[in-house]
Amino acid sequence: MSIDFENIDYLKIGNERQVNAYNDLIQYKILDHLKLYSPIVTGTIPIQIDIPESDIDIICECNEHNEFASVVTHHFSKMQGFHIYRSKQNDKEVTIAEFKTEKFLIEIFAQNTPTKKQNAYLHMIIEYAILKEKGNSFQQEIIKLKASGLKTEPAFANLLGLKGDPYEELLKL
Repeated sequence: MSIDFENIDYLKIGNERQVNAYNDLIQYKILDHLKLYSPIVTGTIPIQIDIPESDIDIICECNEHNEFASVVTHHFSKMQGFHIYRSKQNDKEVTIAEFKTEKFLIEIFAQNTPTKKQNAYLHMIIEYAILKEKGNSFQQEIIKLKASGLKTEPAFANLLGLKGDPYEELLKL
């Protein structure tokens, strides 16, 4: 079975953390407030390799960072721990906002790249395909490596025997 990651309905029939993530996204209208920016929930929760401290990652496409920051600040600045900042990643300007709900840290990441072409989405799709192919024991090994402190992409690279930058090597698969 393939998942349409652009529609979060799959979360409401998933495991407990997925259902909780779905409920928070709906309760706080997070994706509704971001709809102009083609938001997609990415990361470990959608593909069930999250650990208790995993956050909800949301990627967005934004051409105008000041406008995006204004929209995000308007809708989420009253949330616990809210902060927003700009940075450069891979020579691209990015805007990142973080805040907390009762159950999750939410991280919103925006750059001037269509969401389905952003590395976070591409990594998730590749990782999902690998998990489907390799099965439950591989999934459990990834979770163990993450629980021991490894980030997701290095955990995959470790188990797959990939050499070099795990973020780049995964994109070659």
